[in-house]
Amino acid sequence: MSIKVAIIMGSESDAEEMKPASDILNELDIENESRVISAHRTPDRLREYILNSEKNGVKVFIGGAGMAAALPGVIAAHTHLPVLGVPIESKSLKGMDSLLSIVQMPPGIPVGTLAIGKAGSKNAGLLAASMLALEDKNIEKKLKEFRKKQSDKVRKDPL
Repeated sequence: MSIKVAIIMGSESDAEEMKPASDILNELDIENESRVISAHRTPDRLREYILNSEKNGVKVFIGGAGMAAALPGVIAAHTHLPVLGVPIESKSLKGMDSLLSIVQMPPGIPVGTLAIGKAGSKNAGLLAASMLALEDKNIEKKLKEFRKKQSDKVRKDPL
């Protein structure tokens, strides 16, 4: 199996907020896998996964993390592939801590940062699909169909 998108989250508790990314990728028939690998608790496992990812077919990473939210940045530090960061909502600071941690990357180690929580997760999946569509006409076609269906659902007149 060639995994085009790797979705990595820092802990199992992030799974619900990261599910929209895999849902949209599955809807678009884009191969993906989700893994729980912590930048802080399992750094060696994370490094090994990232370093083996390209030969396993990964083209884009989506990293979801809360609190200190180092995960997307650590992924980006180990690869030249695109990394999309999804801040996970925390109880104490409502995800602002995660957002600021992910968005404030040092120059030269880019992470595309999305919105906090499920909306950011879904958009990360769509943005990954858009990146893949640059070189895959089948994904491009499915993405255009998705966008058209989404537009067609918007009513022209108020209720």
